[in-house]
Amino acid sequence: MSLLYRTILRPAVFLQDSEKAHNRIIFALAKTSRSRFLTSILGNLYSSPELPVNLFDLDFPNPLGIAAGMDKNGAAVPSWQSIGYGFSEIGGVTLHEQSGNPKPRMFRATAEKALVNRMGFNNIGASAVNNKLKDWKDRGLWPDSPVGINLGKSKITKLNDAPKDYSGSLEILWKHADFFVINVSSPNTLGLRELQQSEHLESILNACQKTNNKCSKKEEKDPKPLLIKIAPELDDNYLKDIIKLIGKYKLSGIVATNTTIQRPETKDSNCKKVYSEEGGLSGVPLRDRSTEMISKIYKMTDGKVPIIGVGGIFTVDDAWEKIAAGASLIQLYTGLVFEGPGIARSIVSGLKKRVASEGFESISDVIGINS
Repeated sequence: MSLLYRTILRPAVFLQDSEKAHNRIIFALAKTSRSRFLTSILGNLYSSPELPVNLFDLDFPNPLGIAAGMDKNGAAVPSWQSIGYGFSEIGGVTLHEQSGNPKPRMFRATAEKALVNRMGFNNIGASAVNNKLKDWKDRGLWPDSPVGINLGKSKITKLNDAPKDYSGSLEILWKHADFFVINVSSPNTLGLRELQQSEHLESILNACQKTNNKCSKKEEKDPKPLLIKIAPELDDNYLKDIIKLIGKYKLSGIVATNTTIQRPETKDSNCKKVYSEEGGLSGVPLRDRSTEMISKIYKMTDGKVPIIGVGGIFTVDDAWEKIAAGASLIQLYTGLVFEGPGIARSIVSGLKKRVASEGFESISDVIGINS
């Protein structure tokens, strides 16, 4: 199935503008999501074997999730499990609806399996996303696998007002997320990465955790796991500050990493052109850097802070490498674009075989073995 996609379907898809192709695929999945019959067909074609992970007191059918940015508005929530993913992370969602940066804003470096995007948190806003997620639940179409929500800062919100922006979105969406990811590391919103600095970040984490606790008391449920998503370029001092704040505000983990503003050397003329575009780079060129960051975090925290690893996962070996470096869960985005809908099943099946062949009892036993 992956060969069919790469040889026949992908060339046709890649004739289209990158963002238009993405939107058409999400539109098709959104339509499919409204039919139990169609999602069951997807499941028959693409579902992954069980490779369970328990983390944050949540049961994940397998450790591979779809990363934020793919399904910004929760349009296809029921379909991600059907095509093999153990969890999904929708968003980034901002408090206010916004159209994002001017187009074109997504570019393919096909020869090196990379994407550059400067989308700018284009989404329908927290209230509209809340209504969409409520509708999935009301229809009885909510998946069995966990659903996370990635929270970003609205472009119109000043940096000093960021705590109210993030916590406002969290409060609106609280009922519908199994976990939240606080995204202060996208390179595509002006000034956003400044929020990774401890003086800004502390106020955001404090506001979000207060809102989390308030909502949990109101609903008489446990607080939701909160994680933070970081940039791959963070130096050790900033990273140490963030780890301290994670402990202070009892965050549940780190997502490592977001896209990178760095560019690799290349001799391919098309890739050079793409790499000259402003925005965040994802895909194969990010793979090693994100794995290094995962390993560094694992060592700094003695493996006590769970990590969701993302960046350049295309194969079973890529996924294994991330987990062995210290990731408890993993996510992909660009891999799906280049390898097609069969990638999740292929990776999870391969991980399951490798766990057995190397004598481990579960995938969780692999976490950090190389760090």
